[in-house]
Amino acid sequence: MNRDSIDWAGPMPAITTPFRSDHSIDEDSFCGNIDRLYRAGATGVIVAGCTGEFWALSFEERAHLTKLAVDASEGRGPVIVGTGSIRENDVIKQSFAAKEAGADGILVLPPYFAMVTEDETVAHFAAVNEGTALPVVLYNIPACAVNSITPDVADRAADLENVVAIKESSGDWANFTATLERVSDRIRVFCGPSSIFGVRATLDGADGLIDCFPNVWTECLDLWHDTKAGRLDRAWALQRMGEQMTRLFTSDGLTLYPATKAIMNHLGLPGGGHMRPPYRDLEGPALERLIDGWTELDQLAAKSA
Repeated sequence: MNRDSIDWAGPMPAITTPFRSDHSIDEDSFCGNIDRLYRAGATGVIVAGCTGEFWALSFEERAHLTKLAVDASEGRGPVIVGTGSIRENDVIKQSFAAKEAGADGILVLPPYFAMVTEDETVAHFAAVNEGTALPVVLYNIPACAVNSITPDVADRAADLENVVAIKESSGDWANFTATLERVSDRIRVFCGPSSIFGVRATLDGADGLIDCFPNVWTECLDLWHDTKAGRLDRAWALQRMGEQMTRLFTSDGLTLYPATKAIMNHLGLPGGGHMRPPYRDLEGPALERLIDGWTELDQLAAKSA
């Protein structure tokens, strides 16, 4: 397999996992969000990734969410499921469960928490490659995973038989462009923080964008669509909005995923709901600051429209 073995491209949002107050999964809300995002221009979905709080899900719940996503997608795009785990055997086990549930591919982190060498990272991907039943999307997000997929690691892993793509979410533009240059002839390259780099990444030849923000702001999908269509004035205006949203959701004591769900709930969107521990729902002054900031951004966007 290689980049030509798949046709995945465009904006494929990472889907939130909505929980009820008793921490059970709200299936209707989950599926409603997926349908809404496809209707807004999504070309595929990522399930049980970082946005989907994979660490708070059992292996059985990840497989169940995959089946729900496949059904909700109705063939409108690929369903890629996160199989994040430190142990490679667990990643392989999840890959077979994902395939049985109908997934099109798996999103694979390096081992996390345990500090590993580049050789050990490549060995982890090689073991998953040997044992997996689905195409593999590498996932670089060192701020969370601790271990990085450097351009050198990506170059080596791109030659593995089942690796077809990488989600480059380092937030480091130099790392993204170096990775794109090194591997895009063999595997597809998706830009992770499209709210920051979406337009530049698309112009530089990224195959698509994978981000959390479409859950709360569907115009994030248009970073891709407007750029590809040559509507660059609007694309850059959306990029500036994305940058401001990123700062709002990740500063002044706020973190991305609770902030995303809080605004989804504020707007009455499907896919929000509660957090599962170790995260907690936003409340009190933090929630008030977030909503006030969102209201200001929304008003600015309306004036510039």
